[in-house]
Amino acid sequence: MKLLNFTIIKLTICLITGIIIGFYVNISLKAILLFLSVFAVGLIVSFFYSRRKKKSSILFSGFAFTVFVLIGISSTIIHDETNRASHYAYSNIEYTNYQDFSFRITKRLKSDNYNHKYIAEIESLNGTKVSGQILLNLDQDSLHNELAIDNLYFTNTKFSEVVKPKNPFQFDYNHYLKQRNVNHQIYIKQDELISLENKSISIAGYAHAFRNKVNFKLKKNGFKPDALAIINALLLGQRQDISPEIYNNYVNAGTIHILAVSGLHVGIIFLILTHILKPLHRIKHGKHHIKPMLIVLLLWCFAFVAGLSPSVTRAVTMFSIIAIAQHLKRPTNIYNTLTISAFLMLLFKPINLFDVGFQMSYLAVLAIVSIQPILYNLWKAPNLVSNKLWKILTVTVAAQIGVAPIGLFYFHQFPGLFFVSNLVIIPALGLILGLGILVIILALLNILPSVLVTVFSFIIDNLNAFIAWVAQFENFLLRDISFSIYHVFTSYLIIISGFYLWKRRTVKALNYSLISLLVFSTVILYNKYKNTSKEFVVFNKNRTTILAKKSNQNLTLYHNLDSLVIKKDKTIKDYQIGNFINTKSSDSLKSVYTYKDKLILVVDSLGIYNINVFKPNIVILRNSPKINLNRLIDSLKPEQIIADASNYKSYVARWKLSCRNKKIPFHSTYEKGAFILK
Repeated sequence: MKLLNFTIIKLTICLITGIIIGFYVNISLKAILLFLSVFAVGLIVSFFYSRRKKKSSILFSGFAFTVFVLIGISSTIIHDETNRASHYAYSNIEYTNYQDFSFRITKRLKSDNYNHKYIAEIESLNGTKVSGQILLNLDQDSLHNELAIDNLYFTNTKFSEVVKPKNPFQFDYNHYLKQRNVNHQIYIKQDELISLENKSISIAGYAHAFRNKVNFKLKKNGFKPDALAIINALLLGQRQDISPEIYNNYVNAGTIHILAVSGLHVGIIFLILTHILKPLHRIKHGKHHIKPMLIVLLLWCFAFVAGLSPSVTRAVTMFSIIAIAQHLKRPTNIYNTLTISAFLMLLFKPINLFDVGFQMSYLAVLAIVSIQPILYNLWKAPNLVSNKLWKILTVTVAAQIGVAPIGLFYFHQFPGLFFVSNLVIIPALGLILGLGILVIILALLNILPSVLVTVFSFIIDNLNAFIAWVAQFENFLLRDISFSIYHVFTSYLIIISGFYLWKRRTVKALNYSLISLLVFSTVILYNKYKNTSKEFVVFNKNRTTILAKKSNQNLTLYHNLDSLVIKKDKTIKDYQIGNFINTKSSDSLKSVYTYKDKLILVVDSLGIYNINVFKPNIVILRNSPKINLNRLIDSLKPEQIIADASNYKSYVARWKLSCRNKKIPFHSTYEKGAFILK
């Protein structure tokens, strides 16, 4: 099948190209709209010219593709809220001063150890009506009540930047939020909030209220917190309340995908609705009109209740198209259906393109529809049971092939027992979803029998127990795998060329496969060459000091931490993975280091620095030494002073002022992150 013969696929590729350009290139919206108008006129003219000549025109195709690239660019710019005149960034804010805020809660996020987190839309700032989103950090306390979606509040506090990564290769939460139009954050306590009258409720607010009502009813009927958290994840699309232990078990077992409502869940619900609504076939227009309309309506109701996440929206869009196609009695092509759903989602929310869940969801479905039939036909099962198990296994393997490269890039691990856990999970999921919908309906009607509560809780508890059992085989979980974006692209090149070779089995297809393997090998050599460098690093690690020397793909760490602690340290793991480090060793902290032509002196809490033998180029201050920095600078005359995160912040602020007066470069890892000497 020549996929590029489908017009919608070509147009979606153009739209994606435009989104990427719009996101990474700073372009004026007025200029883009002007170009779009000109090319739209050219598209119309070339269309009528093609119709008059009664043949396809290359000129028309060129105009069409260019128009959709420009649509992608303009859509990206329009969806960037900072480009709007009403955004709070244009309100002459003094970020160091307290501001009067009124804001509306729009989304609840997963809490951390110290704060409950929400996304809020600013309604007014210092009495001026503005727009824009912020991250709200609400201090945890025993009296905390959850802030409801759509609730309005007033507070007086400061803006602050979302913390940027302070060490190499750490996850950039600042960049992640900015992609989603969240540019600042505020920290407040419960007693600093004043509730305001709420005059309007959004669809998201109604969905939140419905979820709260469901949770209240289920708690009332005796469901325990862990079971309730899984019900919320599988049926209501909310996984903020899942305990870290259970969440990590699902990650390590390779089944985390079932906790995010996606195509698998929506597909099962689609089949359940199709079966339940079969009696409508007996009435006039029931089969081809009423039933599809009801299915689409109920699927979108489920999507709104589940929070309209990218994965559930994509899945509901796809199955809605399938239901409509059935109503029109037209055959559906899965590639077209997938592309239409992707096109619509990216058109109305271009940032979905950079969402990990969105990417993995589409790649998994594409792999299933393309690769699973090939795997399934490799063996003919002798009976019905083995046939079902073989089908589940081939679906699981195909999906894993589709998401493995991008999963390795984002998460740097591969669950070796994914096929075992999915053989149990996928059949059980249908039962859990079907029974879960029944439980919720009966609970809302106040007629939920206790025996059903016991049975459903038993199923979920045993599901969690099975996942925990699989997760304990840590040797089958391949961790800390270095995988770059170049590996991702070349891996998919191998998968695509391999698929093409299996379908065609020609010399040309074999050549493509061999070329893709050659390109992948080139990437491996390139990464090895790229990492043949040396650097000295002072990491930003709270209350401790970690120094490192990197030489090619070897790393030597200097610290006074326990070996088990340093082995599990996320900062070091990220650095090791990002630099493709092969060997790692540890040593205790020293007072003097040499690196290339530089001498580095470490001054610790003892404050000893009177050295007459040599003059250090760089001085590292650690563990808050009680020294007169002006005297140290006059005595040693260093080229640069570095203070890591083991020092008191008050000391660091004083040292910074001294260095400024002495005109000596000062690097605080609190402010600037890790210091790297190349």
